[in-house]
Amino acid sequence: MSRHLSFSLALCAALVGILILIFSFSFTAFVSAPLGFLAGYFLLKSRHANQPSTSSLPAQNVSGSSDSRSTEIFALGKLFEATLDEMREGLLVVDNDMRVVASNPAAHRLFNLATGRLESQRLTELTRNPAIYSAFHDALKGNERSGVEIETHNPGRRVFDLRVVPLGSSDGSSTAGAIGVFFDITQLEKLERVRQEFLSNVSHELKTPLTAIVAFVETLEAGALDDRENSERFLEIIRKNAARMQNLIDDILELSAIEAGNVGVKSEEIELSPLINDVIMSLTAKASSRGITISNEVRPDTLVFVDPRRLEQMLNNLVDNAIKFNRDGGMVTIGCEAGTRTRILVKDTGEGIPAQHLERLFERFYRVDRARSRDMGGTGLGLAIVKHLARAHGGEVRVRSELGQGTTFEIDLPPANGVSAGPEPTAKRETTLTPGY
Repeated sequence: MSRHLSFSLALCAALVGILILIFSFSFTAFVSAPLGFLAGYFLLKSRHANQPSTSSLPAQNVSGSSDSRSTEIFALGKLFEATLDEMREGLLVVDNDMRVVASNPAAHRLFNLATGRLESQRLTELTRNPAIYSAFHDALKGNERSGVEIETHNPGRRVFDLRVVPLGSSDGSSTAGAIGVFFDITQLEKLERVRQEFLSNVSHELKTPLTAIVAFVETLEAGALDDRENSERFLEIIRKNAARMQNLIDDILELSAIEAGNVGVKSEEIELSPLINDVIMSLTAKASSRGITISNEVRPDTLVFVDPRRLEQMLNNLVDNAIKFNRDGGMVTIGCEAGTRTRILVKDTGEGIPAQHLERLFERFYRVDRARSRDMGGTGLGLAIVKHLARAHGGEVRVRSELGQGTTFEIDLPPANGVSAGPEPTAKRETTLTPGY
């Protein structure tokens, strides 16, 4: 096999390795063939830039062959560089003197370099992060480093997984440099933190009623069962906590299905007022027990384009919350504003919500008053479900509140086919919930 063909095959292997890296994030595939080529390419590029012109050589055939081979090598090298430039991962190559010989735009962004290049700068000039320096220093000694976590705070907090491997010299007896790849794991870390918080919250929420159930069962077993008055009270507490656990599990399963995209939304044009009357009817007993009045202020001819069951679910959650956190003898008002978008409002006359809580109100298990919410049977997931269902309709949910003046929740929904709802019914439309939050 000719040297020309061998080099071409090596270049192809290098490019394949890079493509595997981009689409599967396989670091092993990346370092197999491309590292040797990368070192050779930049060395060849450097020598080519410094060598004298070959136009005066007497052997035209030799010169022509050399020029052709060199042109092809550098053309493929340019393709290789273009591939690196499109990588989302930051790439940095240093020589034995810790001086940068190659980098890509992702690395420039990592080191907050808006213009210019990193080449010819020493690593200590780019960063004072000891973890980065240590990883490259070890690689120059021939030791591969992986799983090095790097954290930056300029402009925002970002987390990277740094992997550095040594670059062998042409004779294979020493190290010519090192190459490092910075994998951005900021989003992965955030998702892991959300997952851990979710598991912690679920465990805590289930533990509280379960502890109460076990305690009262043990009390009944210890002899309280013969005390009819107290035993009935204990059984009522057990029933209440069991119902709370059931509600929590139902909401967890519902939210998980929504976020996984397994819940469909079948939108159709319906009359809004009758649906609101059904919601009010289902919550009348709870509202009457505290003297709270629920008012439907939606015009009878108002049409909306929604999934009726999912809208009823959203309104049930919002009106139920408006009752729970209202004053005794207060009011809950449900209205609608028609326009280029349909806006459904649920307003209460409660104490209001402090401004610092509004941004986090739709997070899972977030509560303004945890003790009060648990006493009322809240799971802390209702508003998160409302948020995801509103987004599934192509809309959004918002909250406005003022201390002492009550709270207003707004479900902002797009009209059918991008126009205001009219008297003529439209065809049903089906969408699928996509993962959120």
